[in-house]
Amino acid sequence: MGCLAEISDQSVMVIGTEKGNSMESRIKHNFGMAKPEGYRKAQRLMQMANKFNLPIITFVDTAGAFPGKEAEERGQSESIASSILTALKIESPIISVVIGEGGSGGAIALSTADIVLMLEHSIYSVISPEGCASILWKSNEFIQKAAENLKLTAQDCLKYNIIDAIIKEVPGGAHRFPEDQSKIIKQQLISNLETLKIISGVERKNKRNKKFLNITSNN
Repeated sequence: MGCLAEISDQSVMVIGTEKGNSMESRIKHNFGMAKPEGYRKAQRLMQMANKFNLPIITFVDTAGAFPGKEAEERGQSESIASSILTALKIESPIISVVIGEGGSGGAIALSTADIVLMLEHSIYSVISPEGCASILWKSNEFIQKAAENLKLTAQDCLKYNIIDAIIKEVPGGAHRFPEDQSKIIKQQLISNLETLKIISGVERKNKRNKKFLNITSNN
């Protein structure tokens, strides 16, 4: 999902995955697992923002891209790769916030950003612990071991320079007090947008590319 928005008198483009908060809404939104059309929509919104020099803010909460046969037939892997490429090519500032679950290429397609933030209790990984356990050990008995080895917590991601900062969650959890948590996120966004705005578009793009190449080579 995406829209134009305003934060602290600054127009921005907001893009995010909608997971839903009830069984009915989760089914409607495919449990936050986007299909190729969703990633192509994200690309169009990024390109529009770049055309008008608008900052881009993405919110990530997905277990990954939809793995179904029809999605693969319509070019799921290409659409993810193209979204990453689009984010690396544009000059608009990009801030990404992992607000719940950031899984696999489906999350990376929306979190290829100048600044990547994570809520304190969110996770961000190449695969879910359940998926990892089923592939490596062929058993769900090793989910805990998979989770430990994946280093998927916000604290681990910060330690290994996968993300740039952790956003503290309100007591009781962000999901229980979304309005209070949104105020904290808003202040982080305003602060980081100000930092990014003083850098030229070309420099931002070059630093973004270097950042993700370093992640690839160091991990």
